[in-house]
Amino acid sequence: MNSLQIMSFGEQGWAADMLLAALMTCAISVSGFLGGSVIGCLGCWAKLSQYALLRWLADVYTTVLRGVPDLLIIYMFYFGSSMVLTQIAQSLGFKGFVGFPGFLVGVAAISVISGAYQLEVLRGAVINVPVGTIEAGKSLGLPKLKLFALILAPQALRIALPGLGNVWLLVLKDSALISVVGLVELMRQSQMGAGATHQPFLFYCTAAALYFVISALSSHLIGRLEHKLDKPMRRA
Repeated sequence: MNSLQIMSFGEQGWAADMLLAALMTCAISVSGFLGGSVIGCLGCWAKLSQYALLRWLADVYTTVLRGVPDLLIIYMFYFGSSMVLTQIAQSLGFKGFVGFPGFLVGVAAISVISGAYQLEVLRGAVINVPVGTIEAGKSLGLPKLKLFALILAPQALRIALPGLGNVWLLVLKDSALISVVGLVELMRQSQMGAGATHQPFLFYCTAAALYFVISALSSHLIGRLEHKLDKPMRRA
């Protein structure tokens, strides 16, 4: 079979499998990024809190997660959770290895990893919001929730968006590491196809092209969102 036949949608082609794997990559990346956003928001609140213990815990979290290799974090999540589940299963009379599905492990690991980076991006955005706008809201008697929703959050999001875009691209690349837990995403599918057809260069080039397309589309959407959020500031 030539390259066109291998990367076709025919019965023996791999094109459909590669596209499905690309969709899995998108699913795990989006899920991990959203999970990291929740962690990042909570961590940002803790790091800007008046309580020293919360600030210390947030500092430890960001220092450890940004200092430890991402692959090691994924291994710790996979083998750590599997060890706990296996011990629980054995105590209940079950035998053999028990583990979480690869998708859940991947989402959890990427969420924790990206959360550390999103935390710092959000913290930097919040502290760079002009103090005068917040004081103006307070002078109008706005309650804290409305002050956050109407003044602080929109401005912080506009400032944080470029940094969050970089974190998203980091998450997209980290999704390739999830192949080590057996989840069939784009990298894993490329390895399987390369092994079955003995055409590694073809499959890895195809994977690189698909990653590039996803990244390019993501950058375009983020750029349009930045432009939209900047419109009110340009009018002012």
